[in-house]
Amino acid sequence: MPIYSPFSKSQLLPQEEMLEVAKHKSELFIGVPQETSYQERRICLTPEAVASLTSHGHRVLIESKAGESASFSDKEYSDAGAEITNDTKKVFACPIVLKVEPPTLPEIEMMNPQTIVISAIQLKTQRKQYFEALTAKRITALAFEFIKDEDGSYPAVKSLSEIAGIASIHIAAEMMINQNIGKGLLFGNVTGVRPTDVVILGAGTVAEFAARTALGLGANVKVFDNSISKLRRLQNLLNQRIFTSTLQEKTLLKALMRCDVVIGAMRGKNRAPVIVTETMVENMKKGAVIVDVSIDTGGCFETSEITTHDKPTFIKHNIIHYCVPNIPSRYSKTASTTISNILTPYLIQIADDGGLESAIRCNKGLKNGIYCYHGLLTNKAIADWFNIDFRDINLLVF
Repeated sequence: MPIYSPFSKSQLLPQEEMLEVAKHKSELFIGVPQETSYQERRICLTPEAVASLTSHGHRVLIESKAGESASFSDKEYSDAGAEITNDTKKVFACPIVLKVEPPTLPEIEMMNPQTIVISAIQLKTQRKQYFEALTAKRITALAFEFIKDEDGSYPAVKSLSEIAGIASIHIAAEMMINQNIGKGLLFGNVTGVRPTDVVILGAGTVAEFAARTALGLGANVKVFDNSISKLRRLQNLLNQRIFTSTLQEKTLLKALMRCDVVIGAMRGKNRAPVIVTETMVENMKKGAVIVDVSIDTGGCFETSEITTHDKPTFIKHNIIHYCVPNIPSRYSKTASTTISNILTPYLIQIADDGGLESAIRCNKGLKNGIYCYHGLLTNKAIADWFNIDFRDINLLVF
């Protein structure tokens, strides 16, 4: 009777020894230009991050006053080991360019061919010419919103959503006590005084941190979303029972008529869904506050109109509207530190692995951040949106 063996005949023969290929560390030369986009006050690297990179042997060239809006001086960067320059072209000539906002067409023109750009992409505001410019320069572009963590989440999106969620409550509290337009109400719960009623539309990360902040101040919170699983997850994360409901018109209208503050935190595939009609807004209490965090993607109130950090509010139907896109930029130092904390470990990993190509072979989450590889568009969603030729990144890097 033959004896069963779990190995094939070829596996029983002497095998070649497989040795690990040594990784050769590379030295990075990173350029950090000053942000020129309207009301963008953040910067990608803090002085502490620069110190960490320079201690690993990397060079960082920062445009003078690039960190000023985030309360970081040129001296702090210089003391951390960065080189400071007034020459914008010199910064964009670096092999790696770090930006918060995506580069403009004139900025791409200043870059050398084969440059690596790490920035946000802000797809809803882009045009086809942007991707054509990247292709012409054979640039490799990585969007930090697309980078995935080990657990499959998007760390940059999540961290900035945390800031937006917390900030939305602080902004609402500020609007409530404003002498010119507010009701003179303290946000919270004082003995003998009715607590603030807050309605939150959506049950994602923004909603979670808005709810945490409001509950911490003693407010009554009601959350609406069409996903029962998201509502259940939110209650588990908050570790307490709050009022939750699906988006039923009568229930939502009743909550809006009673509330002092409503936070819009809904997301959609292409734009935020309009949840609150103008008629619903007309039925809200005089002096109530709307903070539409979803205004970045169109807003979820029919009455929402984009405002700016300089003039953040307007009044419509006796309701205060705050509809500023890019809320995290208002808290520039906190947001800059958050972005820096996310990007710095990836930059060190890229260097330790011997360059970006080696790093993305080992890190699928980092590979997911690439949407343009040596001028070839590698993100199918972007390709479909703008009708551009697409190449699978897995067939280019393996």
